[in-house]
Amino acid sequence: MRAGIAFLIVAYMLSQFYRAFLAVLSPVLMAEVGASTADLARASGLWFAAFALMQLPVGWALDHLGPRRTASVLFLIGGAGGAAVFATAEGPGAITAAMVLIGIGCAPVLMATYYIFARQFAPAIFGTLAGVTVGVSSLGNILSAAPLAWLIEAFGWRATVGSFAVLTAGIALAIALLVRDPEKPAGEAKGSLLDLLRMPALWPVMVMMFVCYAPAAGLRGLWISPYITDRFGADLAQIGTATLVMGLAMIAGNFLYGPADRLFGGRKRPILIGNAGVAALCLTFWVFPPGGLAPAIALFAAIGVLGASYPLVISHGRSFCPPHLTGRGVTLLNLFGMGGAGVMQFATGPTYASLAQTRAPAEAYGALFGIIGLVILAGLSVFLWARDSTG
Repeated sequence: MRAGIAFLIVAYMLSQFYRAFLAVLSPVLMAEVGASTADLARASGLWFAAFALMQLPVGWALDHLGPRRTASVLFLIGGAGGAAVFATAEGPGAITAAMVLIGIGCAPVLMATYYIFARQFAPAIFGTLAGVTVGVSSLGNILSAAPLAWLIEAFGWRATVGSFAVLTAGIALAIALLVRDPEKPAGEAKGSLLDLLRMPALWPVMVMMFVCYAPAAGLRGLWISPYITDRFGADLAQIGTATLVMGLAMIAGNFLYGPADRLFGGRKRPILIGNAGVAALCLTFWVFPPGGLAPAIALFAAIGVLGASYPLVISHGRSFCPPHLTGRGVTLLNLFGMGGAGVMQFATGPTYASLAQTRAPAEAYGALFGIIGLVILAGLSVFLWARDSTG
């Protein structure tokens, strides 16, 4: 099982890579396949939408089929297949289709890992395990930054993405061979998604899930690249460096949030503090826009650290779910998290296009990021009413 969990974490590392690699690929995709910023924002949004919509069937599959079959089959067909479609794409439509397939393939990986943690480890350490898993997996964010830029320059983007398709297929096969499904207790109670939706304690947490992951995912996955390019004339190497710095910051944030529930005596307070900080930083781009590349990267990095509360919010919501609904509980929460990121990506493309018609790039990007900050504050106003949890 240790080897199986290790390969699930590597698979989620690739999931992190795929959701963020458009930020580095965007210049070459614009030049070679005619993709616009709006096309890439749509493709990125559809990745998150596909990922989110798959959470409900994935939750059922985890509870009924187990994590081994659920994760390995979808990761092979969707993840590896989608990467192969991406590598052979000749236009924006194929890029979009590939991202949808990859989103479907990546959908079960983290939830399969969390399902095993919830079934086989003490509830008190779930948050730490969840944070460490996402922190280690966030190396995929690093891989999709400067290293990806180097690979593209050395081998071309098609060969690079094609190689990742082969790697993805190999990881899927390893999951099929090495993961062991946790045993289910005899006489375990039955239940459905409706049982979860009837739990008032979950609703403020789901609202928080909807807004907590979207800022860091959206900025790191797409907007950091056009922002520093349009504002400061950044080249591919500088884009790689900026995305690398933000990726490292997100890794640090995941490790910091992991034990936060034990340090603060509960999960609610660190979630509130961290996301309020993200909102303030997003508003800073609007009210006091950075005057140079280095200050801009520093702001993005700070958002990366404070915006990594996703595992802790999942842990908060999971604590209210009964054991027999573990799979559907964590995937329902993940639906809101990835769905929020997808909606944010869909909305930011046309929003920026509208803002840019009447504003200079600095003002348009600042207003866009400021709107994101206001959305976070709206989510926090609901989460204030959430019940705290420690178990």
